[in-house]
Amino acid sequence: MIIIIAILVLGFLIVVHELGHFIVAKMAGIHVLEFSIGLGPKLYVRQKSKETTAYSLRLLPLGGFVRMAGMDTEDEEEHADDFNSKPLKSRFAVISAGSVMNFLSAILLFVITFGLIGVPAASNSNMIGEVVADSPAVSAGLRAGDRIISINEAPTRNWEEVVGGIRESGKTEMQMVVKREEKSLSFSVTPRYDSPSDNYQIGIRQQVVWQKQGFIAAIKLGLVQSFQFAKMVLVGLAGLIAGTISTNEVAGPVGITVAIGEAAAGGPGYLMIFTAVLGINLALVNLLPIPALDGSKLIFLMIEGLRGKPIAPEKENFINLIGFALLMALFVLITYNDIARIISGG
Repeated sequence: MIIIIAILVLGFLIVVHELGHFIVAKMAGIHVLEFSIGLGPKLYVRQKSKETTAYSLRLLPLGGFVRMAGMDTEDEEEHADDFNSKPLKSRFAVISAGSVMNFLSAILLFVITFGLIGVPAASNSNMIGEVVADSPAVSAGLRAGDRIISINEAPTRNWEEVVGGIRESGKTEMQMVVKREEKSLSFSVTPRYDSPSDNYQIGIRQQVVWQKQGFIAAIKLGLVQSFQFAKMVLVGLAGLIAGTISTNEVAGPVGITVAIGEAAAGGPGYLMIFTAVLGINLALVNLLPIPALDGSKLIFLMIEGLRGKPIAPEKENFINLIGFALLMALFVLITYNDIARIISGG
């Protein structure tokens, strides 16, 4: 089930990206030879005539492309409305449209989530929202949905009093009374020291409530969140380039699939927010000046604008080939790190 959800999420982001290229190419009057969802062998093709765009569905769901006339040096037919015949600004718009579309879709996902589902906020209720695996709370038998009535006979009417009771108990065993399905149950729990927070904890998290926003508030918050996450992605990319962030901290397809599964387990709100964040990542990473990505094509167009003529196709293809090989090597490394983290429980 997790794999299916991951394919749907990643497929959605890729289709949105390619749709951006497609729409702007059509607006610029460029002849689009094929719009493909997926990669590999064709499963289905729809084309009205040889002069129109072929819409195809291919075997491998994680991918897609828009093939425009004039972009592939192996194209046998010449078209008056091919990519290279259009003004520089039109070609620049076509190449950048994929990332723009991903960013706009992320804003839309945030707005829809905040308006229809809400904004996740920690509740001050004394009800347990989540029990952490392999924690004292699990060992004692506590469950999500339990309402903590008292700790060591002191009443706990809200989450602040729950946290205060656990901290006051320290490392000594404490007596908890909880209400579960109208029944009062007693539990003995011994807190465990947590070094990151420098406190004793039992492994419970407070309940999360979703607060719906009005139309205008949802739009404002969607814009704010989108640009905040974009800033975080840029800071992360800068850290990778500077060497202050290791590639071990970067997630590849395997890690992203696991993360999507965790987001889906939290409900549709978390899944939509995570999809929006992934969309922002895809938008910005694609603009990096790395051969085989949209960013490198934009660099080539900038160079063409400065020197007044395009770079020779064979040189551009050679640079893209080397860049693609390096990109695949990085892809393999990150995937290996993903698998290693899962095996080690990281």
